[in-house]
Amino acid sequence: MWAGSSKWDKDTEPMGEINVTPLVDVMLVLLIIFMVTAPLLTQGVNVDLPDTKAPPMQQNVEPLVITIQRDGSIFLQKHAIELEQLPERLKAMREQKPELPVFIRGDAKTPYENVARVMGLLESAGVRKVGLVTEPANR
Repeated sequence: MWAGSSKWDKDTEPMGEINVTPLVDVMLVLLIIFMVTAPLLTQGVNVDLPDTKAPPMQQNVEPLVITIQRDGSIFLQKHAIELEQLPERLKAMREQKPELPVFIRGDAKTPYENVARVMGLLESAGVRKVGLVTEPANR
């Protein structure tokens, strides 16, 4: 029979502490990832909004956002859409949620004619209240 000494002597006990260094490393990496990706999660299409001194609106419902870019292209939320398709899409969306707020994000350099066309189509789709999104004047 083997009479050698074992790894565990009677005087020594196993270490009962947790090494937190790997946990801290992982948390720091996750923090950096979230800090880098957070600016990329902004909603919508990038437009240069006009400046106003109007107070910000308080919303508790995610609004339906229509973006009009400088070149006249139109986006419903983040998806490009043709101007002629806008009324039927709006009617379908508002059948499910009739009180869904609608906001227009028009680029500051877009011709007013483009905004007026979209607002006319919103009226034909049955939308009576439209909000215009702007930037605060003191950016």
